Order: sequence, then structure tokens, then C-alpha cells
Amino acid sequence: MNIYEFAMQMEKDGETFYRNLAAKVSNLGLKNILNMLAEDEVKHYGIFAKLSMSQNADLSDTEVLTRTRNIFRQMSESSLNPDIGEVELYREAQRMEEKSERFYLEKSNQEKEPERKNLLRQIASEEKKHYFLLENIINFVLRPKTWLENAEFNHLDEY
Repeated sequence: MNIYEFAMQMEKDGETFYRNLAAKVSNLGLKNILNMLAEDEVKHYGIFAKLSMSQNADLSDTEVLTRTRNIFRQMSESSLNPDIGEVELYREAQRMEEKSERFYLEKSNQEKEPERKNLLRQIASEEKKHYFLLENIINFVLRPKTWLENAEFNHLDEY
């Protein structure tokens, strides 16, 4: 299995994980965010599928952080009952994203072709954004009342 086939499997596993988690979540806002993360994994899968067939691929910037700001605002107006089991699943997703980011950075350092090296780094950056978003979900679920009200922090800044 080459790097791109392995990456395709990682992304497919990520999509499945997020879709399954979205199916378990009752809050519509969180469900939407998890489905957006699944769609990003589908996008990454498509890129690696092209690369595995020696085709050119490019990555448009993700809008997941931008799109989730409004969802978090809407969710702050409703009550949310934290489920510790759900929180652990979000942490598991974080570990998955962190592992993916490290993998893509490592492979980018081994890649000789500049376009592919850059693409792997871009995908690693997206995985970092996913990690960051999951951190915000965990914080939001555990502290829904103070999360958006805290003026010291802008939780969804772009990296």
C-alpha cells in the first residue's frame, strides 16, 4: 500500500467516524459541524485518490471554521446537556486528527515533488484546523454558558 492509498483509508475512516458520531449526537448544531468535518475528509479522500492515479490535485481552503461560527452562536442560545461519553468521542477524534497531521507533515518532508509536498502540508494544516474545532466543541459542551460570553477569547480564529 503506497502513501496515497494509506491516506485514502485514513480519510475514509475519518469520514465514517464523523458520520457515526453525528448520528449519535442529538444537538442539530453539533450534528452539522460533525457532518462538515466528514465532508472535509471526503474532500481529502478525493485528493489522495487523484494522487494515487498520478493525477494532479489541488486543495481549496476549508470553510469549516468560518461556517461553524454561526452554528456555535446559535447553539449558545439553547441549552446543551453535556454527555461525557460524547466528549470522549470528540477527544478520540482529536487524537485521530493529530495523528493525521503528523503523518502528512512527515510524508511532506519525504516528498520530492514540490506540488505534492505543498499539498500534503495543506492537508496537514486542515487536520490541525479540525483538531482546533474539536477543542472548541469540547469546551463548548463542557462550558456552554461561559464559552461565547468570555470576551477575552475569540475561540474560532483562523490559524
